[in-house]
Amino acid sequence: MTLSENSFNVDVIGFNPTERLLLSSIFGLAARRDPSFAQRPAGAAKPADVYLVDGADQKAMAEFRAVRARFPAPVVLVGEGDAQAGIPALPRPLQWARLLQSFDDAIQSQAQPAAQFEKTQLLQRSSPSLQQKAKQTTDAVLVVDDNATVRKFMEAKLAPYGFATDFAETGEEAVGLTGTKEYTCVFLDVVLPGIDGYQVCKAIKSNKQAMKRTAVVMLTSRSSPFDKLRGSLAGCDEYLTKPVDENHLLEVIAKFLPQGARA
Repeated sequence: MTLSENSFNVDVIGFNPTERLLLSSIFGLAARRDPSFAQRPAGAAKPADVYLVDGADQKAMAEFRAVRARFPAPVVLVGEGDAQAGIPALPRPLQWARLLQSFDDAIQSQAQPAAQFEKTQLLQRSSPSLQQKAKQTTDAVLVVDDNATVRKFMEAKLAPYGFATDFAETGEEAVGLTGTKEYTCVFLDVVLPGIDGYQVCKAIKSNKQAMKRTAVVMLTSRSSPFDKLRGSLAGCDEYLTKPVDENHLLEVIAKFLPQGARA
């Protein structure tokens, strides 16, 4: 079984037939989206990217420890944790959102944080070729981010096109603005004070007119498969991760903002 680079092999150890059937449904839901988590086929040569283990099953735990000794990988336990190893457990019954989030947390815990590096990169990335005279346009753009550095970056990138650009620092403020003004595009962070970007996206897309006329572009440092899956489920039209690739950003501007395409 070949998975995309944004997919993860999950080795399921233990669990009763009913729970395995539920897990198959959960993996099926994830597999219909990209990126996704997928169950590791029996006998697969590739080691697991993450283990899912029935922590209440001693036989399963023994099997897990033997396999992990040869192929180290993050683990998600269900039912009972491993106090000695400091591994908490998910409670039963299994819930798909909580399970996928736990996979993401387990994998991300091994990654080194790069938030400060990303902020520095955002300030340094610029394109002199875009420094042209602003043009009149009716396209209204909303940038939603509580980080002043990101707002300044987006302001600099959008300014050459002459867009009517508004800024919001909270999810509630963004919902209020989109409820009173029609925007062609909303650039939306995920982590915000108050309600998060997923909830804001759902609120925007719940308006039938906005669903057709307003593009929502997630612009966030949250780059995990689970975050992208949640963005897709919330209805976003594009998912960009920080530090944003400038060429990709310009493609998105041209795609969703008519004046950007003409420029």
